Parts: sequence; C-alpha cells; structure tokens
Amino acid sequence: MTNLHHPRVAPDGARILELAREVLVIESAAVAALASRLGESFLAAVEAIFASAGRVVVTGMGKSGHVGGKIASTLASTGTPAFFMHPGEASHGDLGMIAGGDVVIAISNSGESDEILRILPLIKRRGAKVIAITGRPRSTLATEADVHLDAAVEKEACPMNLAPTASTTAVLALGDALAVALLEKRGFGESDYAMHHPGGALGRKLLLHVSDLMHTGDRLPRVGAGATLKEAILEMSQKGLGMTAIVDGEGRVAGLFTDGDLRRTLERHEDIRGLTVAEVMTRNPRSIGPSRLAAEAAQVMQAHHVSGRLLVVDDDGRLVGAIHVDDLLRAGVI
Repeated sequence: MTNLHHPRVAPDGARILELAREVLVIESAAVAALASRLGESFLAAVEAIFASAGRVVVTGMGKSGHVGGKIASTLASTGTPAFFMHPGEASHGDLGMIAGGDVVIAISNSGESDEILRILPLIKRRGAKVIAITGRPRSTLATEADVHLDAAVEKEACPMNLAPTASTTAVLALGDALAVALLEKRGFGESDYAMHHPGGALGRKLLLHVSDLMHTGDRLPRVGAGATLKEAILEMSQKGLGMTAIVDGEGRVAGLFTDGDLRRTLERHEDIRGLTVAEVMTRNPRSIGPSRLAAEAAQVMQAHHVSGRLLVVDDDGRLVGAIHVDDLLRAGVI
C-alpha cells in the first residue's frame, strides 16, 4: 500500500528568509496599490463618518473581525467615537448597540459573509449608514452598502494564496487612512490625543507642564547678587539641586552657579574666600516658562547641552522655579 503522507523536507534558512521577504514585498505592494484607487468613494466615507451624530460601529468575521477591532480602536483614539461589534453576536442581541445616525463599517474580503449579510437589512432599518470594505466591488455587501471601499489585492502572501494576509494588511492600512483623514478633518491635535491617552507615557509627555514639576518656595535654591561664594555653596548644598540661581533685588535672574562652575572656579583661583558668586556665575543662563510643556524642557536641556537643570522664569524674567532632569525622569517624560 502506497504511503500518501510523504514527509516534507524542512526548508533551510535561506529559503525561510526568501519566503519572509516575499511576504513583505507582496503585502507592501498590496498597500501601495490602494493609493491609486482612493477617490470619491473614500471622500464619501470620510464625509459620512464626519457628518454622523452617532458612533462608528465596525464589524467583521474571522480575520476581518480582528482587523476591525484594531480599526475601531484607532478611530476611537483619534477623535472618532467607535467600537467593534461581532456580527455573530449581533443576531443575539448585540444589534441593539446600533442606533439611527450611526455609521457601520462592515469588513468582508469576499463581500458575502453570511453573518454580515443576515444583519444588513436590520442595520439599514435602524437608519444607520453602511460603509463596506471588501475585495470584491460586485459582491452583495459592496452593492448594498451606502459607500464601498475597494480593498482588493492581486494575491495573498500565503504560498497557497488562501490565508488572509495581504488582504487583511490592505484593510488595516485603509482603516488607518480613514482615521488619519478624519483626524485632520476634525482638527484633532496633540493635546486631544493626550486626553485620550492619559495613562500612557505619551499622555504624560503631552500634558505635563513645567509648573507641574518645578521646585518652588523653600525648595528653590537662590541667593542675591551680592552673596559670597561660600553662601552660594551652602545654598546649593541645602537645596540639593547642584546649582543655585542668582537674582537681583527685584527677583530677576542675574545668573546661575552650578557644580560645574564651582569646579572651574577652584581650578582658576587659589583662594576663593574673597569671591562673590556674581564674579564666577554663568550669566544669561538658559531658562523656560512655567506654562511650557515638560517635554520642551527636556528638549532645551538636550539641544543646548544644559547640565540637567533649568531655571523657570515668568514673562518679566523673575525666578519662579527650577526643574531638574531627575524630575523629568520620575514623571516619565524622558
């Protein structure tokens, strides 16, 4: 009896890399091909979502559903209220998630997914618009939708041309294009994005201001312009920031004295007992306003090679605080 289950020879490393590169080439070509096909239907989809008083409900089965979940998440995080609805569960009560005024994005590569077609008339009856994303412009779903977005690909990256690979990548990219277009149309900015991500590092970077982190009051090292070098060193030691600000009689910044300035002073002077801090301070030090973003303080430190601390001044140049690189690190800004 002939054994029909012949063992396959495992491909070597060179063949594995060849296959992997071929996948990336096929999928990148599939995404690139979408660009030339974008036109009036894409603009209609953007306008339908933008004009909607409701939410975007994304639905899809299988791999399309997984991609749909990501699209819904991206839309929601960029200013378009959206969520994913499983089409199989829709027939068992979840259809109640859809209301008149909503926009449903239905994803199906074939355009013939039974679970979606079964609920399509009920979605329309509720008054929701339907945007279909399919790989077949003449499919039932594409024909019955209010707007159709063509996500057809020449071939899948799977060697058997069966597993959804290039097609799902194309749909994912098309969803990103929708989200970015809507983001721009809404005037959705960095502060809006941060409000949608308050718990993440990005939210901290975008929302924290210098005034939230700066040292003030008794924690702020400062001496007058007439202070002796010894007094300045004591102030630095007590406040623990490795520096002290030097201010004039009206509280305006006259200079800055740091650990580095102290080392340079000791190298240049055999006797420092008669020196005032004004004689050896750094004049016109870098500073920042309290209302500026903490991320900007980090950028100033890096761009101008500031030694880990910045003075914070108001519009009149008066000292109001100081910020240290350790403050930025603890806050997760850098």
